[in-house]
Amino acid sequence: MTAENVKLPFFSAARVRSAAPWTTAVAALERALLDDVDPEEDGRRLFSPAPDGEFLLMPASGRRYSGVKALTVAPGNPSRGLEKIQGVYILFDSDTLAPLATIDGNELTAVRTPATTLLAVKHILAAAPGGAVENPRVLVFGTGIQAVNHLRAASAVLPGASLAVVGRRRDRVENLIAQLAAEGVVVRAAEAEDDDGTQEELAAADVVICATSSSTPLFDGGLVAPGAVVAAIGQHGLDAREVDATLVRRSDVVVEGRASALREAGDLIPARSAEEWEAIRPVNLRELVAGKLQRTPGKPCLYAGVGMAWEDLVTAALVYEGGTRP
Repeated sequence: MTAENVKLPFFSAARVRSAAPWTTAVAALERALLDDVDPEEDGRRLFSPAPDGEFLLMPASGRRYSGVKALTVAPGNPSRGLEKIQGVYILFDSDTLAPLATIDGNELTAVRTPATTLLAVKHILAAAPGGAVENPRVLVFGTGIQAVNHLRAASAVLPGASLAVVGRRRDRVENLIAQLAAEGVVVRAAEAEDDDGTQEELAAADVVICATSSSTPLFDGGLVAPGAVVAAIGQHGLDAREVDATLVRRSDVVVEGRASALREAGDLIPARSAEEWEAIRPVNLRELVAGKLQRTPGKPCLYAGVGMAWEDLVTAALVYEGGTRP
């Protein structure tokens, strides 16, 4: 077959969602980590200038499939009613390096990030002294697509959890709650009419998920309950942080990968220096799912995620196999 005769299948956002429901996506990521994925060997995120923005490339290779997510970042787009980040995933056969499919890159990211977060949260909760909390209270900061999808994923992965959301704009909070209610996911607005309300919600939460674009800490880390799990996943880059140094220093810490965290986890640096983190060697995701996390009684546990290319590849393979299987 000549190249001119090859027509690559395209998996739209709807097909991504259909092929990768939350529990299935979490299970695929977990299997990959228990099998052959080592986060410390993941490809680096690559940046290159583009007109009025930049290109973002995330390559990953595996035994059966390889792939690259190609995104554009256009900071001026939101003011024009357009998406800031747009892109596509290209999946390849690892044996021949022939392209197999293209996949909606935005939706792939919107699925793999919450799936990875809830994978981490599930295992961190299970490692708590005395066992996981039944019916955990989950508090999500943010009202964008990642916040919405983390609430969806939490509902699926943590059955019995109560879900609450904190947002800066009441209308966006109300719209999010209505949208999820129509899907059968019950979320309430956190009582955050003032700072005292936010503090009370934070102190009562068993799981706190930060899914915002904030570049400054969202709350006082001293308010987080002992034993709570905090996932900071909304940002990457050493100049961006959703949690403060107080929380980092008083918490057990789990990272996707140690090398990627040192490059991009602004939540961790400068709370501690790179040399300190190298000495501490926080547990990474592979070690977490292998049961190697030992939580300290009375300490919160912070999961810091920046998004990694292997997660895209695992999810893309799941979508491809689900969409092409007879």
